Amino acid sequence: MASPGNVLVFDIWRDIRRHLVIYVLLLLVVVSAFSVIYFTHLNRQTTSELELLLTGRDELDIEWRNLLLEQNALAEHSRIETQAKKLLEMDRPGAESEVVIRLP
Repeated sequence: MASPGNVLVFDIWRDIRRHLVIYVLLLLVVVSAFSVIYFTHLNRQTTSELELLLTGRDELDIEWRNLLLEQNALAEHSRIETQAKKLLEMDRPGAESEVVIRLP
């Protein structure tokens, strides 16, 4: 005669085999639920990272535009002429000091 423990194990195993499809479906539902949780988490992380990168891009774009404005202001002819006169003490040559060179 089988011991009560063996009978119990046999009954459990028989029950598992009888309802195997249900247990497999339950396992698939649990795996699917955890997959949804995991991919939702990844989506939120990626969205957060995207927002940070877009903010950084906007800041760099603003800085680039300011640098373009500064470059244009510094490259103006009147500013260059003023700086040449003030800092380097340069003047335009007069008509008497101009020399015209003719090429053959």
